[in-house]
Amino acid sequence: MKIAIASGKGGTGKTTLSTNLASYLAETNKVVLTDLDVEEPNSGLFLKSELIYSEDKYKMIPQWKESDCTLCGICQEACNYHAVIQIMDSIMVFPELCHSCYACSELCPTNALPMIPKKMGELKHYKTEQFHFVEARLSIGEEQAVPLIKQTLKYIDSNYGNDYLKIYDSPPGTSCPVIEATKEADFVILITEPTPFGLNDVILAIETMQELHKDFGIVINRYGIGNNDIVNYCHNNNIPILAKIPNDKEIAILYSKGELLYNSIPAVKAELEKIAQYISALSANYLPTQIPKNN
Repeated sequence: MKIAIASGKGGTGKTTLSTNLASYLAETNKVVLTDLDVEEPNSGLFLKSELIYSEDKYKMIPQWKESDCTLCGICQEACNYHAVIQIMDSIMVFPELCHSCYACSELCPTNALPMIPKKMGELKHYKTEQFHFVEARLSIGEEQAVPLIKQTLKYIDSNYGNDYLKIYDSPPGTSCPVIEATKEADFVILITEPTPFGLNDVILAIETMQELHKDFGIVINRYGIGNNDIVNYCHNNNIPILAKIPNDKEIAILYSKGELLYNSIPAVKAELEKIAQYISALSANYLPTQIPKNN
């Protein structure tokens, strides 16, 4: 089963939930946690892990061969992203805009735009005491997160079968990286906070998941601040609230130290148990042998 943890905006607690939930579920399940927030991955800050594998990741971009080019203009017409343009007697390629669709290269009648690899980031595979952890990090200056997210998900699928519970710490927001990180998920956990900003942004995330026809539930973080607008919205729209993580100073203290929460704060562990039970009920449709947690 693939579970994506997403949010309408940053700072709601995605990484906190991802790392604690993965650690908690790993006590009774085979788990792999993947940090897909490739522009700023930070799940590793909360995990004591050992690096066991790393590799550079590349995307393919066209390289103009002036000697072979007839300046026919087909490449410019074919590119929907304006990554290849013709200016006077030159062809200019903008790697940051290229989506590696190969159209310009394949349609060029003189093969003047061969595709070449360009490093876009790196993937690292770690092993914690309880589970596997994979992190992808975009290179500084790279514009597009989607190609790296796609390659990271491919790595996970090729290395871990259906006997693993796959948890994705997704990028924030509702743009293309989030779509890529959640489109193959079996279930999406949307984490939010009970504030006007939290409500506004989680509604955007809910509408995005509905457009993708995804099953999802809500986790309210910092419960106790703000108001009950999110609770009322979920109740009025028949959206399940999976857990309510309390607003607690001790949580902030442990977080600032880069420590996990559930073994130190019983209230957090109790809320993770609710999520675990919900996932366990869902997982019967995906995993042949899933054991519910019982404490």
